[in-house]
Order: sequence, then C-alpha cells, then structure tokens
Amino acid sequence: GVAAVRGAQRAVGVQNYLEEAAERLNSVEPVRFTVSSRTDAGVHALSNAAHLDVQRRSGRPPFPPEVLTEALNTHLRHPAIRVLRAFRVPGDFHARHAATSRTYLYRLVTGCHRSDELPVFERNLCWALRADRLDVASMQEAAQHLLGTHDFSAFQSAGSPVPSPVRTLRRVSVSPGLAGPLVTPQESRKLQFWSLEFEGQSFLYRQVRRMTAVLVAVGLGALAPAQVKTILESQDPLGKHQTRLAPAHGLFLKSVLYGSLDAASCTLQGPQFESHE
Repeated sequence: GVAAVRGAQRAVGVQNYLEEAAERLNSVEPVRFTVSSRTDAGVHALSNAAHLDVQRRSGRPPFPPEVLTEALNTHLRHPAIRVLRAFRVPGDFHARHAATSRTYLYRLVTGCHRSDELPVFERNLCWALRADRLDVASMQEAAQHLLGTHDFSAFQSAGSPVPSPVRTLRRVSVSPGLAGPLVTPQESRKLQFWSLEFEGQSFLYRQVRRMTAVLVAVGLGALAPAQVKTILESQDPLGKHQTRLAPAHGLFLKSVLYGSLDAASCTLQGPQFESHE
C-alpha cells in the first residue's frame, strides 16, 4: 500500500520509505508526503504523485527539482520505489485535490485452471480466473451502465465515511491485454490476458475492485448486463451481487493527470506491459 503506517505497527507503506529518504534533506520541519491516491495493501501503482514541503535553513535556496529527485532516490531504501521527477508548485497545491483524472487498470487472465499454470512473473499481478473464456461483449455492454455521473453507493465498502457517494466515471473499457515483459510465448500460449480500465477524477473506497468483480460476474454468465444497472440504482453496498471484491493484486493505479499547472500539466504514467506475439 501507499499510505504511511504510523505508530508501532510493523507494516510499512511507500509513504514511509519516501519520508525516511526525505529526512536526509535536513529540512527545518519534518517532511510529510501527501499522496494523490492511497491504495490498499496488495494494490500496485505504476505511477503516483505526491506533494511535500521542504523548508531549508535561512539563506539556503530551494532545491532545484532535479537535485531533489536525485537526493530522494539516493536515499530510498526500497528497490521498487523511485521518484521519476519533481516540480515546483504553488504553496496551495494539493496532490490529491488538484488531480483532474485518475486511471486504474485491472488485469485478468483466463485459461489458467491451476495455480502452477500462471507464469511466475505474473503471480500477484493479475486475477487468474478458472475459466476458458469471458463473454467480453456482455461485459462491455454492462460497463456502459456505469458510465457517467451516478450515486455509486452500491460499489463502495459499507460503512466507508464519505461526504458524497456521487462520482463520475468518464471511461471504462474491457479489451484484450498483454502478458508481462518477462513471460515467454510458451508460457502464455494457452492464456488470454484482459485489461479493464476505469477513468475518473476520483473513486470511492474499493469502488474499482467492486465494479471489476461485478463485470467479471457478467463475463462468466453469473449476471446479465442489465442487472448491473439494477445494482447501481439500488445504492445498496450490501446487496448479494456487489459485496464481492476483486483481489487487490490485479489492480494498478496507472496514471494521475494534472491539467491546471504549467509545470505539472502532464500525465504521470507508468510503464506499459508488452506483447510477445
């Protein structure tokens, strides 16, 4: 997960590693990172964004962005975490509130009937369904019911505190996916990967994993596409069809977009999966 773990808990999040590295910047005040998107344990981030304030001692100029990037990476102790780039932003900038778009990717694979049939480099990077095929056309039809601005209460975890459950889903797609770059053609020839992508400004807690589980149920024939509309309109997070969560390990925060800043008018996007065909 991304969020920092405080106190005596043994788990450590990405934010903890970043703040530990930032201690070496010798800021007058302790540096705290505010991340754009907090992910559950097991969820991956191909990219993320955060803001931090570094107060240097009197008379010292601000760190140039490239120097800050290099310094943080030098002191990061986790090999899977890297700062890609840094920008100077106004003092009222907020990494979470200023984001104009977030895209999540969920990876599925069919044709994998036993755990040992999944390539080792794909383990914990996709949801392996014990099915030979998915009815993708029905999934795409069902996904259309989720597009637009709705009360997504039915797809949030029950009891999650939120000022408003209304969210806007700008784009949802179900398409053939690609195997990871280290998977050989021999390993993947019997497997079919699928990619589900969801784009919106913000999402409710576990909304993407619940929507994914419902769309997979449609793909497996357990639900009809029209039932997704009924589930959405029920606004009931405890309904029997929407309480299932897609596993965390298949979900990736793919990109975060900032469109209101000259310096940060860019998409922070992670590496893509590659084809071996």
